[in-house]
Amino acid sequence: MNRSATLFRKYYNRVGLLALAAIMSFSVPFAPTQNVFADEFDQRIAQLQAEIDQYQAEANKLNSKANSLQKEVDALNGQKRIIQKRIDLNQAKHDRLANDIKENKDKIADNQDVLGEAIAELYLSGDITSLEMLASSNSVADYLDQEAYYSTIKDTIVTTIESTKRLKKELEGQKKEVTLLLAEQELARDELAKKEQERAYLVAKTRGEEAEYKKLVNKREKDKLAVQKAQQAAIEARLLASGGFSFISDPSKGGYPWESGCWVDAWAWSHGGVNGDGSDPLGYGCRQCVSYTAWKVGQRTGQFPYYWGNANMWPASARAAGYSTGTTPRENSVGVISAGQYGHVVWVEKVNPNGNIIISQYNYFNAGGPGWGHYSKMSVSASTYDTYIYF
Repeated sequence: MNRSATLFRKYYNRVGLLALAAIMSFSVPFAPTQNVFADEFDQRIAQLQAEIDQYQAEANKLNSKANSLQKEVDALNGQKRIIQKRIDLNQAKHDRLANDIKENKDKIADNQDVLGEAIAELYLSGDITSLEMLASSNSVADYLDQEAYYSTIKDTIVTTIESTKRLKKELEGQKKEVTLLLAEQELARDELAKKEQERAYLVAKTRGEEAEYKKLVNKREKDKLAVQKAQQAAIEARLLASGGFSFISDPSKGGYPWESGCWVDAWAWSHGGVNGDGSDPLGYGCRQCVSYTAWKVGQRTGQFPYYWGNANMWPASARAAGYSTGTTPRENSVGVISAGQYGHVVWVEKVNPNGNIIISQYNYFNAGGPGWGHYSKMSVSASTYDTYIYF
């Protein structure tokens, strides 16, 4: 028996089974036991989301109550419950991702083993010519079997490489999602602590008395209006220093879904909304600039930014979540004015060749309607904004 025949029979069973195992691994990505674990994660996530929806439905009932100390306390308690459930939900998502990442790493390691074996076999048999293979075969059928066998090895290599590329791309996406979840966890904990401080301050200042609450509300409204006017002046100053602006009509209002049932009063406070406490489903004040841009980000990326704070906190929150920032505008980015106590954010719709950009926004005073809380679209200079966040 010559060299090629010996080589063929020596490796046929081992690599043939290897190729079969590889093919089976591609067609059946998860074993039944892994599906059980995946189902457990999904059930936990669905349960937590249902609890969040329930809390939001309960919060929505606040709309029917008159403004009072109890209503505000109830609203803060509801917000705290929702934030805590989001923390639990993110933890469940993180656990599922950690499990998926481990599975993908194991699959990549298995693929590397399969690839190494297949490449080694192809290398060892690579110098056998068709003529040698035919001479060493017992029959034409035997020769065709050997040809099919080497073709299977080559197919295994190609399939394994493609699978590994796909798994690595999926792994990169999972790692990015973990970064986003961990950043949101930190922000959510900060927001929870803030709500607890607000509640403690409210109880301490009012001593549980409705009359004291009314005095506190009057003071807060005046303070809020003074801050909001200073904020608006800072935005207008930046716009004028950069060359001014012009309005653009947009009846669709950017597609923002949380305008109905929400209103912003003369002191720039949000009221109503889907939760009945002036907030949107992401935890921002409805019809505020951050609410609108957070929704636009979610529409683009599939990941809604929760608890990123006031507008001038967005660049740091975005970087913590794994997004990049810069000073050059891009289409579908967020522009940030950091000046003022709150800052201001807008959505960049388009970048024009002349250096101007088309932006859409909420809560620019007297734009799109009288007072606060309206949608507007403008053409402005790119230099208006300190920072751009890229998605």
